[in-house]
Amino acid sequence: MDTGVIVVGAGPTGLMLAGELRLAGVEVVVLERLAEPTGQSRGLGFTARTMEVFDQRGLLPRFGEFHTSAAGHFGGLPLDFGVLDGIHFQANGIPQWRTEAVLSAWAEELGAEIRRGHELTAITDHGDHVEARFTGPGGAGSLRAAHLVGCDGGHSTVRALAGIAFPGSAATMEMFLADLKGAGLPPRPIGQRVPGGMAMNAPIGDGIDRIIVCERGTEPSERTGPPPFAEVAAAWQRLTGEDISGATPLWTSSFTDSARQAEEYRRGRVFLAGDAAHVHLPAGGQGLNVGIQDAVNLGWKLGAALRAGTPVDLLDTYHEERHPVGARVLMNTQAQGLIYLGGTEVDPLRTVLGELMAFDEVNRHLVGMVSGMEIRYGDAGESAHPLLGRRVPPVELVTGGRATDPVALLRDAKGVLLDLSGDDKLARLAAGWSDRVAFVPVAPARAGDGAGALAGADAVLVRPDGYVAWVAPGTVDAAAALEQWFGQPVR
Repeated sequence: MDTGVIVVGAGPTGLMLAGELRLAGVEVVVLERLAEPTGQSRGLGFTARTMEVFDQRGLLPRFGEFHTSAAGHFGGLPLDFGVLDGIHFQANGIPQWRTEAVLSAWAEELGAEIRRGHELTAITDHGDHVEARFTGPGGAGSLRAAHLVGCDGGHSTVRALAGIAFPGSAATMEMFLADLKGAGLPPRPIGQRVPGGMAMNAPIGDGIDRIIVCERGTEPSERTGPPPFAEVAAAWQRLTGEDISGATPLWTSSFTDSARQAEEYRRGRVFLAGDAAHVHLPAGGQGLNVGIQDAVNLGWKLGAALRAGTPVDLLDTYHEERHPVGARVLMNTQAQGLIYLGGTEVDPLRTVLGELMAFDEVNRHLVGMVSGMEIRYGDAGESAHPLLGRRVPPVELVTGGRATDPVALLRDAKGVLLDLSGDDKLARLAAGWSDRVAFVPVAPARAGDGAGALAGADAVLVRPDGYVAWVAPGTVDAAAALEQWFGQPVR
């Protein structure tokens, strides 16, 4: 093999995956079609779950100072993330180019090779390896690897070459996005609707206005490039009466309400992640959030698959776990599109939903949906511990007289077996997986605390992506759980 895994696409998903693969000890080459990053930023932050993922890899300090907010929305109706305790809130004011720069530097520091200006042209799955052909600055070339992952966006070349179906709904409307200097516009928050469509404006610093405009009743265009600024300005003036034609556009872009999802996230040795696997209306920054989680779910599993003795079905769990998550994102973004971008006919629905969202239980349900906090992998059953299949919470713990928490213990992307019972037998058993799983005897940080969300658990097995794979007492013993997720022990 020329490398362990080929990643196609150097956006946030591909770069996060490259870093995760390097933490798992896998050689990785990233092929990116563009010679340089665009410097554009459709996204201006990330959600609570992405904050947690970046935190568990020690990446948050690299972003410098940024603001967090408990305020969100569902279809333009306000949501309060404060109803969920003990979590990060969403980060605001972080342009996507900075996120990509942070992830690119991190992946390269870990040893990932990023080849820019390399365009994929063909894929061949040979059964025991996959071959990728490409064109680059030096001409045509090829790479052989154990696996290949398409992180190359909604128009994914990998998905097309692999022949993976992408069913869903076609676009019914088009939205324009632009960053402008010298527009002199008053703020227009997302919850403020206008007759005939949607017009939003937010100052993002340095005299720059970020506008988004959507005019109902217009057919989506088949575009091969960004929309002309004159077209954006004309739509804005029709909806608002404001003339922005004299402003200076830094860049323009367009997107639609198309909602599609790949039928398979894995076909043989080829995988899809991020927008290559699912496209939808960009509501609440969920696209980047879901793509980052795809990468973190897949990275450690690919690393394990390249190690002898790994369970043969481990890679199948990627589709099993992440496809339902993607389907739920498509569902909620389509609902938000109807609520926010519909005409006067949806006003009664908005009124009723707004009344319901005043109840904490409804607010909590919607916050969990759009943030990814509700995710629970597998069919745990009613009698299972509440943590099984969920992300391990940020509980304050003590080990060896030192304060710690599960986030800190996940820094190097190994599994973690938390022992809250002091069971010597469990310690001896865990020694067989010490190269893949850290055994950590812990106690609550405060006497009588009961370890908070870990209360009632004698031991908790946490996967490298931060999700709980096993809790004792339970119906499965520790050895079976360790073998299921981490393969055979070293004897």
